[in-house]
Amino acid sequence: MKDRNLQMISEEKIQQLIETARLVRINVLKMLHKANSGHTGGSLSAADILVALYFHVMRHRPDDPDWKERDRFVLSKGHAAPALYAVLSMAGYFDAQQLSTLRQLKSCLQGHPNARLTKGVDATSGSLGQGLSVANGIALGLRLDGIGSRVYALLGDGELQEGQIWEAAMTAAHRKLGKVTVIVDNNGLQIDGFVKDVKNVEPIKDKWSSFGWEVFTIDGHDFGALIGTLEKVKDKPMTDRPTAIIAKTVKGKGVSFFENKAKYHGVAPSAEELAAALKELGE
Repeated sequence: MKDRNLQMISEEKIQQLIETARLVRINVLKMLHKANSGHTGGSLSAADILVALYFHVMRHRPDDPDWKERDRFVLSKGHAAPALYAVLSMAGYFDAQQLSTLRQLKSCLQGHPNARLTKGVDATSGSLGQGLSVANGIALGLRLDGIGSRVYALLGDGELQEGQIWEAAMTAAHRKLGKVTVIVDNNGLQIDGFVKDVKNVEPIKDKWSSFGWEVFTIDGHDFGALIGTLEKVKDKPMTDRPTAIIAKTVKGKGVSFFENKAKYHGVAPSAEELAAALKELGE
């Protein structure tokens, strides 16, 4: 499947996306260090997914954030907000200087996304497990208005331990919300350790399939696979099976000493760690 996916996007474009993701990771780490607070691991693991969506797949207009025909995005794993903010800034929703205000009082960039404060944020999130319900509601509203926009929701794999996710999964299949696409950031870790040890959610693919979803499993850091799969399902009719993409990722991706370590789920990098990380990322 990988070769066919790569035919859908040029090598030059893939390299552009890789470079964009590198810059996103640099900005994320600088933001977190400046705030001395926030979530490193899950922001880095989600960076490539967000870059693929905002810089290739989604229809959106940074100069017109409320454009009715835009695709919508819900960051259900709201603690990964630094990655979303970095992407929105690079896409042109707000000035990059705002990134240094992460988590400060009166900043438009709070610790979790707030649709009332931040341009480009379609849904407020933070309490885990609720994002898919929000995405379903948005999709139903768009259907009533006759708007064929797509709705994407990014979930964490630890978040799948929340029961409301599965209620919402049933609803999306029952209502035939073909414009809803869930992407699971399947990095295998949560704040207390490995997901399989805290509360095993496997087999993830079989669960979504049994709830009536069309399911794909891909490498969440492979832009060819990401974009090939997202493009394949983006033109589904409004009344069709919803889509779940299980994106296999690495917690802390891009910085060797952050990777696959639960310790860095919710810890900002120190000055020494930031310097070493930026060196690895080639700044």
